[in-house]
Amino acid sequence: MVSSEPVLVTTLLGSCVAVTIFSYRLRLGAICHAQLPGTGDLFDGIQDEHHGKYVDTAIRAMLERLLKRGALRGELEAKVFGGADMFDAQGRLRSVGRQNSEMALKVLAHESVRVAKQDLGGERGRKIIFHSHTGEVLLKRMRKSGGC
Repeated sequence: MVSSEPVLVTTLLGSCVAVTIFSYRLRLGAICHAQLPGTGDLFDGIQDEHHGKYVDTAIRAMLERLLKRGALRGELEAKVFGGADMFDAQGRLRSVGRQNSEMALKVLAHESVRVAKQDLGGERGRKIIFHSHTGEVLLKRMRKSGGC
């Protein structure tokens, strides 16, 4: 979602990752809530129609929309949340949460978008509230039982 109108977006995160991107000059913000790290076609080619489901394509879609509205890549500020290890992988595999976090940071670095804040990993979910007109993000960590 990209909006120049003031909107509050609330989302709950487990292993999913939310990325917010904001332009202070335009007071224009965007947020995605992606479930899986990537499609395997990260930096070229066409993605499937569910690009918001994947961290790599969701970030790229937000950037494309922000740049079309006049944002400059160098002025954008990103914040990244989520990527919890919700299920015990017993140390054998990288968890989906960890893969989501790594992919978000990798794509933002590749796209030269500065990460101003990140709250990633752990074993508990998060609730975030994004203010599209200020770029502010409020964060609450959930209890193990799932409540905030």
